[in-house]
Amino acid sequence: MVVTARPALPEPATTALLTVECQRGVVGEESALPELAHEARASGTLERIARLVGAAHERGVQVLHAVAERRPDGRGAGRNAPLLRAAERLPVRQLTGSDAVRIAAPVPVAEEDLTVRRLHGLSPLAGTDVDALLRNLGIRCLVVTGVSTNVAVPNAVFDAVNLGYTAVVPADAVAGVPADYTAAVLRHTLSLVATVTTTAELLDHWRT
Repeated sequence: MVVTARPALPEPATTALLTVECQRGVVGEESALPELAHEARASGTLERIARLVGAAHERGVQVLHAVAERRPDGRGAGRNAPLLRAAERLPVRQLTGSDAVRIAAPVPVAEEDLTVRRLHGLSPLAGTDVDALLRNLGIRCLVVTGVSTNVAVPNAVFDAVNLGYTAVVPADAVAGVPADYTAAVLRHTLSLVATVTTTAELLDHWRT
């Protein structure tokens, strides 16, 4: 099933931009997931996220960076999924305070940005401070960017919708592996619950 009609893009004053796991240990050159990092960089996805973040800073759109990390002792981390168990064995671990959990270039970080870190789970929203922060800021719409369309991005979109937010996904500012899976999940899943747009369209909307 494909939904073709979509609402107008919401206004910047009630919109926040979320970057999902755009951290050095995930999308950087020293990634624990080199295939995903290569896709995010070679496709231009990371550059487009950087452009969106820069424009958000200029237009007063609140930016939040969702970072996944682990304590060195693994305390509090889940082991109830193959992906979570595999994270323990990856060559680059997303350890709290390490370079791996810093936001990767070229994505800019401003003083007014909010960084939300999680030690557990697969979602940037569930069990984190994101919902409370958005409500305190009067946000009604969440633009979701980042990685990956395999796991964290769909989680973020579904959770945002379940919490009552309007979700917007710039299709060329999210990435996963393989690339054709990203196109499929956008068309057949995320388009049913979110406004799927492009970086250029969103930038043009924010300029008006």
